[in-house]
Amino acid sequence: MRDQFYVIGQPIGHSMSPTMHNEWFHENQIHGHYDAKEVGISDLESIVTEFRSTAKGFNVTAPLKVEVMKYLDEVDPLAKEIGAVNTVINKDGRLYGKNTDGIGYCRGLSLVLKSPIEQENILIIGAGGAARAILCSLLHLGVKHITITNRTTEKALELKNGLRLKEQDVKVISITDAEERLGTYSLVIQTTSVGMKPNEAAKPMSLHNLSPDTVVSDLIYSPYKTAFLKEAEQKNAKIQNGLPMFIYQGAIAFQEWTGIFPNTINAYKLLEEKLGGTKC
Repeated sequence: MRDQFYVIGQPIGHSMSPTMHNEWFHENQIHGHYDAKEVGISDLESIVTEFRSTAKGFNVTAPLKVEVMKYLDEVDPLAKEIGAVNTVINKDGRLYGKNTDGIGYCRGLSLVLKSPIEQENILIIGAGGAARAILCSLLHLGVKHITITNRTTEKALELKNGLRLKEQDVKVISITDAEERLGTYSLVIQTTSVGMKPNEAAKPMSLHNLSPDTVVSDLIYSPYKTAFLKEAEQKNAKIQNGLPMFIYQGAIAFQEWTGIFPNTINAYKLLEEKLGGTKC
């Protein structure tokens, strides 16, 4: 009998997780199968109860990452700090929650950085759940110089104050100030939904002062190259979309379930082809 794994959320039909994980099961000759299951908040408790006896593990996506925590037996410290879980491991009926989003992002980012990530001077655009996961993970890795900017500065301050951060750890500035100081950052991380369909021409801020030495990362991978990344590329900056984050958060989850870290290069080729993109 094969082990069963899932990704749950709503909507879920667009998910590429089954393609990726089932390829990894095949490559590693593991008798497992991964499915996507449409689950809303009202059905979450009953599904989690069912999974205690039917699933070896599962991933969690929007809008369930926060809500699922109340139904788990244990949540690891980083996931508690982030306030969200995206990976659940079933250990003999006890459910253990983790968040692999931020750490997965940092693993993927290492592909394009010239220096260790803790040495970077980082600008984070956005103050939502993705920004929080990445911020917590960067601090966990020892990054010292982080600035948050957001369309509404109040929300960025809420993120900072919600984590009870000291002033020297994280600064908050307006979009206008961030645009003016853009040349001082070695890494810019775009975490908002600006640039997704149907508003693909939209950009979260001007890159007029961008340095060609800066790495620009956008968590979006559909479209494969956002208008924001295209502008950064035109200014000769190194760019990366959100596909490496997606692959590495999944790879870390796969390792939690199986003890094996899968082949991320093959996954990149597979999903890149599926998205119709070229590496960036």
